[in-house]
Amino acid sequence: MQPRISPGRLRELGPINWVVWQILSRAAGTDDAHLFSTLGRTKGLFRGWLHFSGRLMPGGRLPRHESELVILRVAQLRDCAYEMDHHIRLGRRAGVTPQILDRIRTGPAADGWADKHRALLTAVDKLVETRDIDDATWSALAEHYDERSLIEIVLLINQYEGLAATITALRIQRDGV
Repeated sequence: MQPRISPGRLRELGPINWVVWQILSRAAGTDDAHLFSTLGRTKGLFRGWLHFSGRLMPGGRLPRHESELVILRVAQLRDCAYEMDHHIRLGRRAGVTPQILDRIRTGPAADGWADKHRALLTAVDKLVETRDIDDATWSALAEHYDERSLIEIVLLINQYEGLAATITALRIQRDGV
């Protein structure tokens, strides 16, 4: 499947976004992180989105391991291979083992989750599937997180769900394709 919008280069990205794309591609271990070379075409919007995204992950209050659990579950639910590719690697650095990844793919009902992580993944499933979190799920989540973290969790889930939708709608190809 061809991308709906081709990844940009210097002319389409402009000098600032071109440098940002180069840095982010190297950090991602690829010559062209297609997500960034595509979204970089939006000029200042791209940099604003990067700031917002970066404040959620890796700059959020949630431990990195928990952020990666959320993101990988969103990628699984949205069937977003691009998001999954990147966050399997990032998750590995944050302690997401192959066994944990298998449980993420199964979901919150999988054996082996601590109550905190089961509540977190249940919230991901509810918000992605219904666009809401029911009271029972919210109560279970609130047993483990303060109010600021609860807000951040909702923002993180929606950020990566929206990103998965963007990747899908724009037909952004996986890196190396």
